[in-house]
This record gives sequence, structure tokens and C-alpha cells, in this order.
Amino acid sequence: MAADGVYSCEFEVFGKVQGVYFRRHAMRKAKTLGLRGWCMNTERGTVRGYIEGRPAEMNVMKEWLKNTGSPLSNIEKVKFTSERRRQRYGFTNFHIRPDATSDPAGVTDPERRAHH
Repeated sequence: MAADGVYSCEFEVFGKVQGVYFRRHAMRKAKTLGLRGWCMNTERGTVRGYIEGRPAEMNVMKEWLKNTGSPLSNIEKVKFTSERRRQRYGFTNFHIRPDATSDPAGVTDPERRAHH
């Protein structure tokens, strides 16, 4: 029922972001902001994720991903993709997914996932 609506985007963080508790800190930050979604390590040494929430909180999280991260991380750059407005939330909270072995196209977007 947020007046601003729900927005979402995918992200990928490059740099020293694995083995430095980046995902745990990202989850804590996202939950503090009331954002939903997930993050995970990739085979490329990056952290990928998906966030959804109100625009103001999304912007705070984007800045955190670009400039803060975990205390031991060293962020080189962040890519934000698939930014869009949504009809409703696709997740009930923010969580850490198991490390990627392979990520089929489309699983990051809850509206495109197959419902079983």
C-alpha cells in the first residue's frame, strides 16, 4: 500500500566482495530499509542480487552497494539492470541464496519464474 509503488532492480557488485561477509551485510542493510529480494555469490567472484521496494529505500540501498558494502570489501563497480515498476512484491523478505553453479535466465524476476 505504499503510495510510491513498488520498484525492483537486479544488481551485480564487482571487486573484493566474496569472503568478506558482503552478502550478510547486504541482507542486514536491505532488511533495515524494508527491502525484499536476495543476493548470492557467483562463479565470477561477484555478488548478484535482486531488490524490490519503495524508490527512496531503493536509492539508499543502491548507494550502499556502490560506496559502502561490508567493512572488508573493496567495491570496484556495480551494475544495475532490469529496473522497473511492479504491481506487487514478489518476495516476502530478503535472503541469501546458495552460491551459483548455474543461473537459468529469468529466475531473478519473480514475475517470470515458473510457479510450481
